[in-house]
Amino acid sequence: MTVTVASVTLDCVDALVVGTFWSAALGRPLDAGASSDFAAIDFAGRRDTAGWAPLGPGDEPTWLFVKVPEPKTAKNRLHLDLAAPDVEAEVQRLVELGATRVADKDEYGYTWTVMADPEGNEFCIATATSTPQR
Repeated sequence: MTVTVASVTLDCVDALVVGTFWSAALGRPLDAGASSDFAAIDFAGRRDTAGWAPLGPGDEPTWLFVKVPEPKTAKNRLHLDLAAPDVEAEVQRLVELGATRVADKDEYGYTWTVMADPEGNEFCIATATSTPQR
């Protein structure tokens, strides 16, 4: 038996600000009732007191944005790696949405751009290819 990713959860000072950013970045709408305390993408109908509903093939995980009292103070111990066909265009779009370009990396033959969302949560963007690598 294995586990599956049910949700990507980000602790936030303002859940609505961070949720709005990720909603626009991912092209997935926030659920109704989003506030500065709690916002979500595809939470409705996915989770109840019994547990998480299974994801079907091609389904994307739920995203949760939860207000916490403390701000981010250090580097993420876990981050998202995103892929886009045109990294530079996507970086510019995300900057316009409120992200910050942190660094461009070129290590061990791989290139990617490190970004931060409006509250400083780091994520990376690299080139998406249409060729399977398996």
